[in-house]
Amino acid sequence: MFILAWSQLLMIIVHTTYGYDYTTNYITVPVDHFSYTNNDTFELKYLMNDTYWDVNKGPIFFYAGNEAPIEDFSDNTGFMWEISRELEALVVFAEHRYYGESMPYGKNSFDDKVKLGYLTSQQALADFVDVIKYLRNDTLCTGRRPNPVIAFGGSYGGMLAAWFRIKYPATVEGAIASSAPIWQFTGMTPCNDFYKVTSSVYRKTSVECGLTISASWKAIDNVTESDSGKAWLTDNWKLCRPLENTDDVAQLKYWAADVYVALAMVNYPYEANFLAPLPANPIKEVCKSMTNHTEDDSTLLMSVFRGLNVYFNYTGSASCLNLSSAFSDDMMNGWNYQACTEMIMPFCANGGEDDIFEAYPWDFESYAQYCENRYGVKPTTGDVEKQYGGKNLKAASNIIFSNGLLDPWSSGGVLKSISSTVRALLIPDGAHHLDLRASHPNDTSSVIRARKTIKHWIVKWIFDYRHRK
Repeated sequence: MFILAWSQLLMIIVHTTYGYDYTTNYITVPVDHFSYTNNDTFELKYLMNDTYWDVNKGPIFFYAGNEAPIEDFSDNTGFMWEISRELEALVVFAEHRYYGESMPYGKNSFDDKVKLGYLTSQQALADFVDVIKYLRNDTLCTGRRPNPVIAFGGSYGGMLAAWFRIKYPATVEGAIASSAPIWQFTGMTPCNDFYKVTSSVYRKTSVECGLTISASWKAIDNVTESDSGKAWLTDNWKLCRPLENTDDVAQLKYWAADVYVALAMVNYPYEANFLAPLPANPIKEVCKSMTNHTEDDSTLLMSVFRGLNVYFNYTGSASCLNLSSAFSDDMMNGWNYQACTEMIMPFCANGGEDDIFEAYPWDFESYAQYCENRYGVKPTTGDVEKQYGGKNLKAASNIIFSNGLLDPWSSGGVLKSISSTVRALLIPDGAHHLDLRASHPNDTSSVIRARKTIKHWIVKWIFDYRHRK
């Protein structure tokens, strides 16, 4: 079912090794923050570095963990680490419940919908409030707290950072919400905008590349009509498992579509490691082989395979192409459940001139049926707007929404400033939360400027906090 493939795409993790130092800590938090019917507790994990912290007045830089083990985000948010010394900040990365080690019911956390029902963004934000309250050592909430808190987050973490400031302005002084698709929801963003942005990245790189990808879906169908054609594609695309039926062919196409989106998200100006090594500006590399969309099906598909080879076998060490998910069951169970409850993000593709993907509609009813069959829950489409205000952000303050325009998720991001203190920051040649990543010699001038702007606002928020009467 294609919805599952697309729901994984918020979970892009680019691995790096910067060697940041931190202590691993745990805090006891309630399973349920909002009722008086469940007294269960669990241990929430957080990482911390206080090397440069001025405990008397220094800020707390707080990363709102998203849908993976928290170490992954600590390793890939170098901007926080880089400015912590100058601003004498405590650096904290808090893990999101139901990911990594922060399992409310241990290995049984995914057993049934009663246990899974505590997996919500609201519960996660309440966990974060408890972590900050503990770190400030102000358990009675008395007097003026000396340490302003700046929330950071990228992707879903960026959504959480923004919502943290919106829901708990007494706890968080400001938020840096990078690549945060807070409007990628029903009634806020057209369902095909995500794929239009993705397609524009390929088309701007090479018109022929976009046309070749568009033509490849029909070419796959044509070649795989026969058993011999399935065998040919299995052999020539070096698949780990043979194509045996139409479901296998559909899975292959979903995988390829996922790869095109993933590459747009990690289209960084330097080598990175998304599950496997990738070259700098990977879409340029992918498009090098896709130069003639009018070739016969077999020739065209081999040019597409050479392009996809950049993603799955850049180093040449892969023996075959594995179409299965690279994410752990716990990660997928957690995010797919969230995608069946709060995080209902409608996606559709029109094909043709609109985008480079195969056309398919958004079918909420069939998606809702899948969610009910798998998790026993009936999704609704208005939860996020009800909880966090949707597009009505005029009452919010001190949030920077940064978006790289090469990032497909910018389609659901805040691209125009809402007010003098809720501001949009655009990075024309930036991919997915590039601004939060560590500085690199190949960084473009636009991301360097963006980081300076973000730092300016952080300094201003800290100053205002310290001098407010």
